[in-house]
Amino acid sequence: MKAKLALVIAGLLIIPVLIPLPLLAHHSFAAVFDETKQVKLQGTVTKVEWMNPHIWVYVDVKNGANTVKWQCEGGNPNTLVRQGWTRETLKLGSVVDIEGWRARDGSNTCNARAVTAGGKRLFAGTSNTAAQ
Repeated sequence: MKAKLALVIAGLLIIPVLIPLPLLAHHSFAAVFDETKQVKLQGTVTKVEWMNPHIWVYVDVKNGANTVKWQCEGGNPNTLVRQGWTRETLKLGSVVDIEGWRARDGSNTCNARAVTAGGKRLFAGTSNTAAQ
């Protein structure tokens, strides 16, 4: 009995160490983004982070005389590749259109539904299951 208890305790202590940190940080769409706050942005790509669990696209959006920095979450790289994306799809300095949903906290963060780059509209791998 003591051996079984020791095994259970050891398992509870070891399992969290084996779970990758990005998996622990993963979130649901509804926890972070507001489905009622749709955004359409046009901006210049300043940075692209192509990594799991989601890609991130950073764009500078002109708002009159001001430039507003936005960060947009896309799907995971594997899903995007199956949708026709490559690492060359979003080039630094290119102008893109992004459709998606704004973050609940009102920050300039969105979950992208579609990205139009170079005249080609692509599904962006949104985690909004109601929109898929």
